[in-house]
Amino acid sequence: MAADKMDIDMASALDNVDERLVEFTAEVDGEEYQFGVQYSVLEALSGDVPEDDAIEMFTRFSDTVAEAGLVALRRDDTADLIVISENDLE
Repeated sequence: MAADKMDIDMASALDNVDERLVEFTAEVDGEEYQFGVQYSVLEALSGDVPEDDAIEMFTRFSDTVAEAGLVALRRDDTADLIVISENDLE
């Protein structure tokens, strides 16, 4: 998959505290996918551990999260939930 743009549905963002993920839906090349960005990614981007502000961090860094999401999608586009980790940051 050589997609170069991800459209995040910001209204779909959900803070999954138990899994330490912010889950969201995004469209890539006309296909809808479910993503989860790990708290560790948000921490790497912000310098702070997400507490009750994970959604705010996600919103602030959504462009970078989208770029990392494309990397994660290229790694595995068949998972029910595509998890974005620090390894997907470029």
